[in-house]
Order: sequence, then C-alpha cells, then structure tokens
Amino acid sequence: MPRTHIHRVHVEFGDCDPAGIAYFPNFFRWFDASSRHFFAAAGVPPWRELEKTEGILGTPVVDVSCRFVAPTSYGEDVEVHTSITEWGGKSFTMRHELRRGAELLAEGREVRVFVKRHPETPGRMIAVPVPDHVRRACD
Repeated sequence: MPRTHIHRVHVEFGDCDPAGIAYFPNFFRWFDASSRHFFAAAGVPPWRELEKTEGILGTPVVDVSCRFVAPTSYGEDVEVHTSITEWGGKSFTMRHELRRGAELLAEGREVRVFVKRHPETPGRMIAVPVPDHVRRACD
C-alpha cells in the first residue's frame, strides 16, 4: 500500500457556483493543496528550504485530469486522500480521491516533475531527477 495522506477541506459558499455545487476548478485547488500537505506529512521540507539547500523550486504539474462522480456543496466537510502511485526518473504521478465519508466524489490524477532554475536562463525551469531522500520519505 502506498503512503496516503488525508487533507480535510470545508467547502465554503464561495467555492460553489450559483446552483450551490462546488465549482470544478476548486477540486484542482484542493488537489494541489493536498499534494503539498502530502510531502509535509512525509517530512519533506518546504520548497523554499529545498531551493536554498538543493536548488529545487517545487513540483509543477505537467498533466492533470479529474473524473467527477458526485457533487459537493457548501457547508460540507470532505477529504482528499492523496498518494503517489508511480515514480519516474524526473516525474511522479499522484492520485487524489475526494471523499465525503465513504462516498467517492471525484478521482484526480496529477503528473508532476521536480524542477530547478535553468542554469543559463534563470527565468526558465528544468526538470531534474527525483531526489532519493524525497522518494524514500514518500514511500
């Protein structure tokens, strides 16, 4: 079983469309927050610290998808269950399950890469190998 982190979200009125249903971009915002909480729970330092020590800026998304199963609305408490399902050389795949209790509301998938500043063009980023210590902490 891969490591799983649970990030709790309280759905606010402002998260919803006029019909009172959580607006779909918020699912991706919740997944993104859950990604960082996953690393923090595994003991990985914040990206600003890794930038100072290893030059790693973070893990931007290079591919994302979501399958919406059931709606959620304001006032509800939901959970994002996040795990890493696959490691590549420079990338990894995260799975997110948004749940209200046992009920599955959405399934999300993100492919992310570890990046540093480009050595010749600091305004650009380049993908770098997944640090061994990060992978060990997350397994």
